[in-house]
Amino acid sequence: MTCETHLVTGGGGYPGYHLGKKLAELGKSVILLDIRPPSWQMVEGMKFIQCNITRYDEVEEAFRGVDCVYHLASYGMSGREQLNKKLIEAVNIGGTKNVIDACIKHRISRLVYTSTYNVVFGGQEIMDGEESLPYLPLDKHPDHYSRTKSIAEQLVMEANGREGLHTCALRLAGVYGPGEQRHIPRTMSMVEAGFLLMLYGEGSLQDFLHVDNLVQGHILAMQALSPANHSVAAGQTYFLSDGAPINTFLFFKPLFEGLGYKLPKLQIPLSVVYFIAYLTEWIHYIVGRIYNFQPMLTRTEVYKTGVTHYFSIRKAQRDLGYEPTVQNDLTLVLKEYIAAGHGRKRRKGSSFVYYLVNVIIGLIFASFILSYLPGVK
Repeated sequence: MTCETHLVTGGGGYPGYHLGKKLAELGKSVILLDIRPPSWQMVEGMKFIQCNITRYDEVEEAFRGVDCVYHLASYGMSGREQLNKKLIEAVNIGGTKNVIDACIKHRISRLVYTSTYNVVFGGQEIMDGEESLPYLPLDKHPDHYSRTKSIAEQLVMEANGREGLHTCALRLAGVYGPGEQRHIPRTMSMVEAGFLLMLYGEGSLQDFLHVDNLVQGHILAMQALSPANHSVAAGQTYFLSDGAPINTFLFFKPLFEGLGYKLPKLQIPLSVVYFIAYLTEWIHYIVGRIYNFQPMLTRTEVYKTGVTHYFSIRKAQRDLGYEPTVQNDLTLVLKEYIAAGHGRKRRKGSSFVYYLVNVIIGLIFASFILSYLPGVK
């Protein structure tokens, strides 16, 4: 039996690497494709190809001899990256077009696209949402990342059936797990700097997705695109999560308290936090080229962490056989942080000065902007 070659775009990132590693363990020949190599150790059966996904010639060359593709590469998910509209569009839309075109040119028959909840969510409350929900109108998205991911997902769906290509899209909740390098480190840096002073979104519920469940869902989706499984997933979208909605702050509570940080009791209105995030984005727009600071929160992040939105995984269970093996478990993440010397008694906010500068800049610009608002007479 010929060994299949599976290619993972965004393979240098946390989810892409773990997916590639599992595929290699299952006996597949794996190509990790990214602009930067992974930070973790490569295992037998894996190789890395450096590629700028916005350049079709590089993508086309890398796809030679590939049997199936997992398209995880994206840009602009969180923090200051959300504000770089030009690069977001080039990677998320242009890169996806390149992937589709390269798949068709090389007669690759299976493409799994990694999407996001945000293609249907833009700040409105959603409970137990299903895949039948319409796409959020493009002008209703609060950030360019979500808008471009929606466009890209629709491109992938439209490509299903072209030249023998079968496609599907997996809409992910927030990804976590030991070694995650984006959301948890950024959250912990703010906590350690002393910025966990108040909460918002009391009573709201959100979904999370452990990296092991993410990997399982992608592999099952690829299998469900094969003729052996009647290509049941072709042209379909699926929500993936741990299947256990929980308030964001309660989700992180075991990690915070395990490191010696208590959740504050003070709750503030979501509208206030949203305004602060909106103001911060404008400040970044004005001074970003001089001082490219990391915003504490963007408007999209406020919605994602403070508004109830969770989705059903029943369709993925039915079509793919998906069953989460981990649910809202930060145990290994906590052990990892303790081993690295984190914690209130072991670490005294080395990044405090960095965030203090951000706050000072914010106050200065807030004062400047407020000075132009009509006064109360």
